Amino acid sequence: MTTATARTYFYGVGRRKTSVARVQLVAGSGQVVINGQPLRERFSRLLYQTMVMQPLRVTNTAGDYNAVVRVVGGGDSGQAGAISHAVARALIRANAEFRPLLRKAGLLTRDPRIKERKKYGLKRARKAPQYTKR
Repeated sequence: MTTATARTYFYGVGRRKTSVARVQLVAGSGQVVINGQPLRERFSRLLYQTMVMQPLRVTNTAGDYNAVVRVVGGGDSGQAGAISHAVARALIRANAEFRPLLRKAGLLTRDPRIKERKKYGLKRARKAPQYTKR
C-alpha cells in the first residue's frame, strides 16, 4: 500500500463585469498562474497585479498559497477584479477568521456594474439622436 500525500484545495468563484474567475488555492510558495501564464506575464500592468494579490496581502498569506486560476470573459480590468473576488472567497474557505479582514477591505462585495444594453431608437444606452426644432 502506497501513501499518497493529501493536498487540500480551496475553491472560489469571483465575478466582475462580464468576467468569471475560478480559483484553486493550495498550500505552496505563493505562485499565481492565470490561464497557464504566470501573473507578471498575464497582467503586465502593476495595477492589475496589485489587485490580484490584494486579498493575499490583506490576510498576510502571500507566500503561503499557490493559486491556479481559470478566467474567461471581459477585459483585463474585469478579469483582475474577478480574480481578486475569487481569491478572497477561497481564502474564507481556507480560514473563516479572514472574513472580517476581507470584508473591511471590500474584497467580498461583488461589483454589479456591467455595461447597460443599447435601446432601440437611441444611439447608445441613453444617448438620443440630436433634436432639431426646424
